[in-house]
Amino acid sequence: MNKLALFFIVLLVGSSARINAQTIYVDAISGKADGKGTIAEPFPGLDKAITTANGFTGDEPIVVKMAPGLYVISHQLIIKTGKTADDTLKFTVEATIMPDDADWQPAKMPVIQSVSPNNSIVQFRHSVGFLVAKGNVSFKGLKFVGNANPDVPYYYPITREYENLNKLEVSQCYFIGEKNSTRLQSGIWAHGAGIHVDHCVFYGCRNAMVLIKSIKDFSLTNSIIYGAYESGIWFGASDAPFIFRNNIVTHCNFVWVRPQNTQPAYTFSNSIISDNDHYMGYIANELIPAPENNLTEIDIRKSGKIHLVEIKTESQQPHDYLNLSPESDGRDLLAGIFKNVKK
Repeated sequence: MNKLALFFIVLLVGSSARINAQTIYVDAISGKADGKGTIAEPFPGLDKAITTANGFTGDEPIVVKMAPGLYVISHQLIIKTGKTADDTLKFTVEATIMPDDADWQPAKMPVIQSVSPNNSIVQFRHSVGFLVAKGNVSFKGLKFVGNANPDVPYYYPITREYENLNKLEVSQCYFIGEKNSTRLQSGIWAHGAGIHVDHCVFYGCRNAMVLIKSIKDFSLTNSIIYGAYESGIWFGASDAPFIFRNNIVTHCNFVWVRPQNTQPAYTFSNSIISDNDHYMGYIANELIPAPENNLTEIDIRKSGKIHLVEIKTESQQPHDYLNLSPESDGRDLLAGIFKNVKK
C-alpha cells in the first residue's frame, strides 16, 4: 500500500471517529454500571448517558442511542451540553432500531417509564421526564408511558420551559397513559419555536400536547390523538401560522383548547376529526365550548369510524398496535408511527 492511500485511510478513520465522538450507547439489558457508553460497553440507563452528554463541548452532533428495553427514570433528566447557553448543536435521543426498520417489532422499542416524585415547581408542582434546556433537540422511535408514582398527578415526559429556544422534533414516538394507574398529563409541554411532531401516537393521555408561550413554526403531521380525556391540544395565544395535516383526532373530550377571549386564525387540513365530545374550547374556571370562528377547514372529515389495533387475547403486542386497523377509516392519511406504510 502506497503512502498516499494509507494517508487517506487514516484521514477517513479519523473523520469517522470525530463524527461518532459524541455518540453514547445505552442498553437496559446488557449495559453495565462500569460501562463506557460505547457500542461495545454501553451504559445501563439514561441517567449516566444524559449526564455524560451534558458535559460535551465539541462541535459534533450528540446522539444517545437506546437499545431495546425498559428504562426507568427516578428524577428529571436535563438535556443540555457543556457549551454556551445559546447552544444550537443537534442533540438526538433515539432508538437503535426504528419502527420502519426491517427487524423492528414492538418488543424492540425502548420504553421510558418514570417513577419520579414531583421534581419541578415551575408554575405548579409536577413531574418532568426530560427537561429540554437547549435548542435543536430530537426524540425518535421511543415509547413514553405515564408516571407510576401515586403522588404525582401531573407528569410530562418531554418539557421545554424556555420561550427563547428553537427546534424540538418528536418523531415516531408513542405516548401512552392510563389515568387510573400511570397518568400522563401531556406528552409534550413546551414553549418557544420550531416544535415539529410527526408520525406519533398519543393514546389515553389527559392532553396530547400543551403549547403555550411564544409558539411559532409549529407542525403536527401524520399523527393519531386518541382518547385525550381533557383535550387533544392546548394552544397559547399565538397568531403565528402552523401546519396541521394528515392527523386523526378522535374520542377526545375537547379537540383544541385556546385562551379565553381569543379567536386566532387556525387552519386544519386533510385530517379526520370525529367522535369527540367537543371541538374548540377555552379555559375560564373550567373548560367551556368555544365558537369555531376564524377556523379554516380544508378536507376535514367529521365522520368516519376509527379503529386501532389493540391487544385482545394474544399474549404479545401486535406489530402495528395502536395504529389504524385494516378496516379503519383514515388509512389514506398515513397517520401513525410508521412512515413507510401502505394505504
